[in-house]
Amino acid sequence: MFAEIAFPISGFQTFTYKIPKGLAQEVQIGSRVNVQFGPRKIHGIVTGLKSTSSFKGKIKDITGLVDDLPIMTPELWKLIQWMSQYYVTPLGQVGKAVLPKNLSTRYNPPKSWMVQTNPIVDDEDLEAVKKRAPKQYELYQKIWKAENPLKVSSLKDLASNPLTTCRGLENRGLVTLFEETCLPDVTGFTFDPIHKKVDFNSHQQIAVDAVISALESKKYSPFLLHGVTGSGKTEIYVEAVRHCLDQNRTAIILLPEISLTPQIAGRFRAVFGDTIALWHSKLTQAQRSWTWKEICKGTFKVVIGARSAVFSPLKNLGLIVIDEEQESSFRQDSPAPRYHARDVALMRATYEGSAVVLSSATPSLESYYNHLHKKMTYIHLPERFGGAKYPQVHLVDMLGDQEESGKFGQIFSGLLQDKIEDRLNKKEQIILLQNRRGYSPVVRCGDCGEIVMCPQCKVALTFHRKGSQLICHCCGHVETKQRESCGSCKSPNMKYSGTGTQRVESLIEEMFPHARLGRLDMDTAKSGTGLIQLLKDFSEGKLDILLGTQMIAKGLDFPNATLVGIINADLGLHLPDFRAGERIFQLIYQASGRTGRSNKPGEVVIQTYVPDNPVIKNAAKLDMKKYYNIALSERNELKYPPFSWLAKIEITGENQMAVNSLSEKIAKALNGKYKGLDILGPAPCYLEKLRNQYRFQIVFKSLKSNDPNGKKLHRFIEYNFMDFQKKFRPGQNRINIHFDPLSLI
Repeated sequence: MFAEIAFPISGFQTFTYKIPKGLAQEVQIGSRVNVQFGPRKIHGIVTGLKSTSSFKGKIKDITGLVDDLPIMTPELWKLIQWMSQYYVTPLGQVGKAVLPKNLSTRYNPPKSWMVQTNPIVDDEDLEAVKKRAPKQYELYQKIWKAENPLKVSSLKDLASNPLTTCRGLENRGLVTLFEETCLPDVTGFTFDPIHKKVDFNSHQQIAVDAVISALESKKYSPFLLHGVTGSGKTEIYVEAVRHCLDQNRTAIILLPEISLTPQIAGRFRAVFGDTIALWHSKLTQAQRSWTWKEICKGTFKVVIGARSAVFSPLKNLGLIVIDEEQESSFRQDSPAPRYHARDVALMRATYEGSAVVLSSATPSLESYYNHLHKKMTYIHLPERFGGAKYPQVHLVDMLGDQEESGKFGQIFSGLLQDKIEDRLNKKEQIILLQNRRGYSPVVRCGDCGEIVMCPQCKVALTFHRKGSQLICHCCGHVETKQRESCGSCKSPNMKYSGTGTQRVESLIEEMFPHARLGRLDMDTAKSGTGLIQLLKDFSEGKLDILLGTQMIAKGLDFPNATLVGIINADLGLHLPDFRAGERIFQLIYQASGRTGRSNKPGEVVIQTYVPDNPVIKNAAKLDMKKYYNIALSERNELKYPPFSWLAKIEITGENQMAVNSLSEKIAKALNGKYKGLDILGPAPCYLEKLRNQYRFQIVFKSLKSNDPNGKKLHRFIEYNFMDFQKKFRPGQNRINIHFDPLSLI
């Protein structure tokens, strides 16, 4: 028998290997195997089996299987094939994304030596140890005082080689040594179980009944759950998962931000105990390996996690929930496959015969459009749970406020300062949103105006006060020396402009020195446990003010938070991207929903320099329907999604002229080949240079009126780019294919 094997390389070809007799029964389509590929030993994925091979040369043997349990279901294999075709990505690369190479069911957690005292000890032996081996006696005393067995490694402060010392005690019959498997601790990534007594209101009951009915049918059933902030969507997920488990089926809950995981995980743990697995980027390798193996074994029935959790190798999948489905973090732009977890979830649900719930207070325009065109069942939760009222919203014109006060360049308006002080006096909590980290996003010369730029990217370096560092938020480049003079004109007049979370933090510390303040952004959330602790502290009332970026703007539920302040609502509003307005509207609306979620009334202060902008104006009124109608009208006029299919070809390379020349060559070869296709570009990307790579793009728009399923556009891209290495000979340059891109930046 022979196997066709794909590897995680850029080519679409597969390679033939011989299946040894000992593995003939175990190797199946979708199995991961170890093979010799050139000089390297690597993993591949079996894409086909055959009894003969036409290859006349020497055929190498498969050397072994990566996993000792069958993990590939027919449904998961169909999903891999669909992703390969839809995103024009080789099967090997898709297989690597779905089944990461550093995870295997053969993983065994490490073992540690443990020690405990024996229940019956001869006093004479103990006295002898005290006189002749005082170090052993000291060690024995610590072990004896412990209530539970101790890790031998924890005794290093008393002995340089505690295992040898413990063996000496064991030989005297004083202690017992044994090995114990050390399971990774994942409890730090969740809040303590959150128990609630839930009485559904009529809208929630309708939603629950609809999802349960779909689960009973065991057919693909897509839903758009549109519930206002605080409407109790999580409780609907809990009830749906409960019914799913009663059917002996499994469930996946996808969340956009790790910051949302601990609260939802705590709620699920309260109901379902230890059948819940968490899956996100802050897990250590040991935690990931153990969790993945247990998922494959069937120990866990529910997986809660970020976008890659959509590939969880659960069997008999009944339900997928995509919470905050509009979020851009569900999209992976690098490396290939460049997929959107929401779309992958919908396809997986079709193969599994599952119910899939897209949930949000501010759905993506695409999902909203699909609901209008009856492509999914629409469920609306128009009321906040428990009778909570929507917050009162104040829109502050910062220009007018500064002219009135005569104080220009202020970060906080007088109104926001007063509201913060009032809440601190009432012992209520405040959430402040500033969607930019660091201290000053721009450092420039006050004389010639030159901005300090990243040497690897065409973006300004951000000044971070901690360590006085200049950091590029695109590539991570760090300059540890603060610029004392301009690199161009040598002027010492360096200006630090703009406002990041660190600057807001220092200002709050000056204005409200007694307030207990916590900051949550990518700088403070580098460790998962630190992030969880910060959220726990705020939840338990140990902090008065939580300041952060968009990480704190959605999904979190803090009953004592009665004020939300949006420092600068305009950040990102004027980016040259067709989704910029939609993103800002959703961010403001979601952030506003963090307040007034219990019986205490909430308020929101939105600070802006463009109060008449329709995005800001409708967000302040919390009028989603009106804004979405405006946005859909604009998209229709400009032929952007959801009225068209979009694809983007991104050409990158170190030489700007070479990248530009290749872009022109590609565009010239494509023009006029497909009627009804709009081709924009080639043009430099908005962020033209990233990580020493120049970036050009060509954008394709195919109207849905001419191409209802997007098949024409797909065939066009496949025909022209499936074998782009031979066709366009990019040399050192790279060509990346993006279907349904979320951004044109």
